Amino acid sequence: MPAALITGANKGLGYATAERLHELGHTVYVGARDVERGERAAAALGVRFVQLDVTDDASVSAALATIESAEGQLDILVNNAGVLGLTGVDGPTALRVFDTNVVGIVRVTEAALPLLRKSPNPHVVTVSSSMGSFWAVTNPDRPEFNLSAALYSASKSAATMLTVQYAKSEPGVRFNAVEPGYTATDMMAAIGGGRPPAESAKIIVRLATLGADGPTGTLQDETGVLNW
Repeated sequence: MPAALITGANKGLGYATAERLHELGHTVYVGARDVERGERAAAALGVRFVQLDVTDDASVSAALATIESAEGQLDILVNNAGVLGLTGVDGPTALRVFDTNVVGIVRVTEAALPLLRKSPNPHVVTVSSSMGSFWAVTNPDRPEFNLSAALYSASKSAATMLTVQYAKSEPGVRFNAVEPGYTATDMMAAIGGGRPPAESAKIIVRLATLGADGPTGTLQDETGVLNW
């Protein structure tokens, strides 16, 4: 069975993605920083757990070593872990947001690449946002035009650019970024509203299970490729 790792998967969008990939027959690893919450989520889903803090190199290395020992390869990586960072715009907050939302992607992807290269059809899906799209935030017809989240938006611009650059440097791996849609998660609780995570997870799963001839280096939502 294909093996999948999802970061930040003990709740919300990551949890829903893990659930759907498991239903499709994948061997799913729930990556979570908190051991108790991660183990509880994995048990509820009937999948496997690895302790994984995307801001900690040793944690990331240990998680991928566990998967390598058990599976020998990795077929799907979903970079889902992220923070919103709306507490203020200052140096410490910027470092925290970028360490999780950007550097975390680099840590996990670099550690995973040796295993992904062993897969016959490897995919990396990064949960980005149209809030990081210049096109969207400068377009009065888009909802992003009236939203302000400087650090989050900047970090998601970087996440999408990493996707494009990895797609160019690793042509054997499908790299795509996704705007999952406005979703009711803990991270968005302060704003309120949003659709169920299971609905938004559909686009992530679709991009994670493309054929070997599928697109790479794109930012997509459920309607297709987004300008950015």
